[in-house]
Amino acid sequence: MQALSPNPTTTNPLIKPPQLGRTTPPRHLPIRPISAFHGGIGVGATRADWQSTCATISGNNSASSSIDDDNDSKSSSVNGHPSFDLVPVSGGNATADDGATTTTITKSNLPKPLSTDLSPPPMHGSTLRVAYQGVPGAYSEAAAGKAYPGCDAIPCDQFEVAFQAVELWIADRAVLPVENSLGGSIHRNYDLLLRHRLHIVGEVQLPVHHCLLALPGVRKEYLARVISHPQALSQCEHTLTALGLNITREAVDDTAGAAEYVAVNGLRDTAAIASSRAAQLYGLQILANGIQDDPGNVTRFVMLAREPIIPRTDRPFKTSIVFATHDNMVVKGTSSLFKVLSAFAFRNISLTKIESRPHRNRPIRLVDDANVGTAKHFEYMFYVDFEASLAETRAQNALAEVQEFTSFLRVLGSYPMDVSLVSLPF
Repeated sequence: MQALSPNPTTTNPLIKPPQLGRTTPPRHLPIRPISAFHGGIGVGATRADWQSTCATISGNNSASSSIDDDNDSKSSSVNGHPSFDLVPVSGGNATADDGATTTTITKSNLPKPLSTDLSPPPMHGSTLRVAYQGVPGAYSEAAAGKAYPGCDAIPCDQFEVAFQAVELWIADRAVLPVENSLGGSIHRNYDLLLRHRLHIVGEVQLPVHHCLLALPGVRKEYLARVISHPQALSQCEHTLTALGLNITREAVDDTAGAAEYVAVNGLRDTAAIASSRAAQLYGLQILANGIQDDPGNVTRFVMLAREPIIPRTDRPFKTSIVFATHDNMVVKGTSSLFKVLSAFAFRNISLTKIESRPHRNRPIRLVDDANVGTAKHFEYMFYVDFEASLAETRAQNALAEVQEFTSFLRVLGSYPMDVSLVSLPF
């Protein structure tokens, strides 16, 4: 099978951009080598040490812009995350006056997310380090805890940073969302699965339970706006209206980041949609609990590692692949895809997902046709999940047949299915 993936990003020193909410520059610790740690380097023995250094990686994230999300039209930031026009984070503590009492909201001492400037890897302890996108209190953090109970969850400010953290031995695993039962696929992570060389080693499903959060003492009638991730806002639209909240909705990159932003800035006219854990972490009150419009709101996460696991047959397995059809089959369109999918159908292998993404390197192909002249066709990469282990003969034979009709085929992972019942909070 061929492989289509650029080389892992090389490390280049970067000047770290200013971080919102930081009043002093990060403390740079002396770097010392670690023997027998896969060529890694260490900074300090504690998690706080290596998280605070944030001093080198990758500067070559220019490729990221070629697969950026379509809705990245943002001008300011929340906790380092781009957002719409929000009040900037103040440099000191925010004080909220509630009439009779005064509540002081101090800056969180929770770990800040890794950015594109990643710190050197820490001295490895016994606790598994798991990277996730967001800040503490994010649903991804909860998914990391469900996938690896007792792990050391490492926040990252971008999906790609989580990939890089594993590739550079800063984290042992990454847990990232790939689809939501209401919002559909997270296309960014599908593109990154192809770009990077990590392997899917498991999956976990997490019910999403949204809450309306505000500063202590704030009532709903005080609110002028609500901020959260775009999908969280859309998933709570009808409930917000039913609550009589005719307020402005503004999108940010992270639900928990929205909660932190409200707390740090003492915004008494602003609410956040986030988890109940985010309310506990950032000292917010829950104005309304379970405000998602559909109770069956579940996000599927994949667990990523540097090395694949050995497929087995003693429990249900799922296999994820990505492929492109032969160039000479582009004109035939669905017929080529039908031949690929038939390889699974003839062997009674169930498909659980199929996703198409435009071919980044060859987005459009010109096709000559004597009848209609020159036509333009998009070229696609197809992502497929099927219920079978690569240890099974039928799965091996299916992929051997698929190779006959594809110009590129890559196995992203063969891993245990999450067959646990997803308990919704209703």
